[in-house]
Amino acid sequence: MTTTTLPAGIPPAANTKYQPRKSTLARKRGDDDLLEPSSPSKRSKVSFDSDVEVRLVEEWEKTPTVIQEGVRRALLKRATGDSTGYERLKAIYTPVQDGQEEPGPATVKSHTFALLNNVSMLNRGCADLVHAALSSDWLGRSEEYVHLFTQFLANLVSAQSLYLPDVLRMLAENIAAAPQSQSQSRNLADIPRSQLYLRVHKVLQYLLQIIPSACRIVLSILTSLFPHQTDSRRAHIVYTHNLLKIIEYAPILQMDILTLITERLVKIDLQVQEDLEDLAEEVEEGVVQHVPRTRPDMNNFLDEAEDSDNDSDTDDEMDEDALRTQTITENVEKMDCILDMLFTYYDQINLAASPSSQVGSVEILLSQFQTIILPTHRSRHTQFLLFHFIQQSPANIDVFVGMCAQTSFDKKRPAMVRQAAAAYLASFVARGMHVSSDIVREVWDYISTELKKQVRESEPACRGPDLQRYSTYYMLVQALLYIFCFRWRDLESGPDEDYEEDELPSIYGEERQWRSGVKETLQLNVFSKLNPLKVCSPGIVTEFARIAHHLHVIYVYHLLETNKRIRLSNYFGPSNYSQLNRETALTARGEEENQHLDEYFPFDPYHLPKSKRWIEGDYREWTGIPGLDNEKAAESDSGEGEMEDSDVEEGTETEESDE
Repeated sequence: MTTTTLPAGIPPAANTKYQPRKSTLARKRGDDDLLEPSSPSKRSKVSFDSDVEVRLVEEWEKTPTVIQEGVRRALLKRATGDSTGYERLKAIYTPVQDGQEEPGPATVKSHTFALLNNVSMLNRGCADLVHAALSSDWLGRSEEYVHLFTQFLANLVSAQSLYLPDVLRMLAENIAAAPQSQSQSRNLADIPRSQLYLRVHKVLQYLLQIIPSACRIVLSILTSLFPHQTDSRRAHIVYTHNLLKIIEYAPILQMDILTLITERLVKIDLQVQEDLEDLAEEVEEGVVQHVPRTRPDMNNFLDEAEDSDNDSDTDDEMDEDALRTQTITENVEKMDCILDMLFTYYDQINLAASPSSQVGSVEILLSQFQTIILPTHRSRHTQFLLFHFIQQSPANIDVFVGMCAQTSFDKKRPAMVRQAAAAYLASFVARGMHVSSDIVREVWDYISTELKKQVRESEPACRGPDLQRYSTYYMLVQALLYIFCFRWRDLESGPDEDYEEDELPSIYGEERQWRSGVKETLQLNVFSKLNPLKVCSPGIVTEFARIAHHLHVIYVYHLLETNKRIRLSNYFGPSNYSQLNRETALTARGEEENQHLDEYFPFDPYHLPKSKRWIEGDYREWTGIPGLDNEKAAESDSGEGEMEDSDVEEGTETEESDE
């Protein structure tokens, strides 16, 4: 046996058996544990205190953190097919039925905050939830909640752009006469409509600031929501007021919004004229007299009840004629109020410090004139916006007169547009109080030169008056006659500016001096083969004949007598002008009336009571001629009575001559 010797200093190992180390985490077992080992299949008994109440936690008791987590889980489970929590979430924003309890403001606020933090999950599949939130009564709640909901809308359209049109439409619908979000909840106090409108504008302004491209969408929605012309006066006034408010924070929409308002105003204008033409003259005057003269305070008007315009009990008691008259009166007031608002708006622009803003307002009006007003036949009041503001600057007068003259002479433009431009040119020059004598003479010369050219081109092949072939020529002649009736004093050579209009000296035995070309122009056209006095409006022809004879300019009564024996239809033919058309006694009078120019001059007297104040001092009234119209001095219009009488008189004499 070999013995191993250890190095010095190292003691020999102890002869002991190895024992593993006991875990220090082991529980000490007592005596009871040793006596009865526990069975792995036996559970410990649990006892409950019978005094403790067990129930589900109500929504209002949940903390915002719990609600936020619940909303997140509801949205996640919705994607897997479990819509239980999703439907409960949607019910928070759905109006409750009678007898049901509404969720409290704190609950609604917490759920909206949870949606705000989970907008990334509100995809197309959650559209019904989003629409329920948009349709809720958020607008009528506290300022704090409106601010929270604004943040929700901003985050929603930023994260999910597909909802942008829906959000903008909801806001646009809330600037109508009755905001959708007013008084939907029984737990909320009513807020004045004016305050609700301000809230909508703040939200819309914020969204347009963060998403500038939304302006185009807003404009399309605003256009589609504009009240129909048959809607109430209140609906139009409130909507127009809010549209003008939008321009304040979205100036890029100024031109489009003003154009939209003008387009709809023209439609109302035309409808009013059509309705008034069907009424008797005394009824028409009564309609205008019943329109209030003062404009209501806008804040009070916005807060009025929606049905303040109408009284259904009264309407049921009215007969058909009375109800129709009431409807026309409301339309007149509707148009009057909108025009007054537009006059005020443009006036505020012109009072701005920047001169460029004034130029901009005139450019807008001129653009609307070319695209909306000029192509519209028989617009009656809308054009007075242009009439007033154009006259505030001689330069603007030059621009407008030049535009009308150029359009009248442009053969590339449709005949109806050229004729309308000639009517606007003549009416503006005749009625504009600030249109200078120099402008009158320049316009006279422009028209005279064009007429001379047309006579030279048309007379060789002309057999007689023909409105269809020479319509533009006749319209220019009628414009010239109209200007002469109003502004003949400016066509004299060296007129005495010290004379007042009612101090005109008698001209009998005197020869007045006229500018070069005035008499020659009248002679050339009146006695040409085209025979314009037969085609021009009988009322204007009669008035011109009276004044021209009184002033010794030209004598045309013998021509008027000859024209009474001429049938215009004899010279009218669609293709062959060498043959006379056959006619019967029954159709003669109707065809004859259709061959006269329309007696339409767009700046005839303005009678809307509220907005009439804006054109005071700009409008030239018909004053008549001393020594000629003394017996008719009480008339205020441009010989409307004479025009009607002359029509009847001429028709009677013509029928007698045919017999």
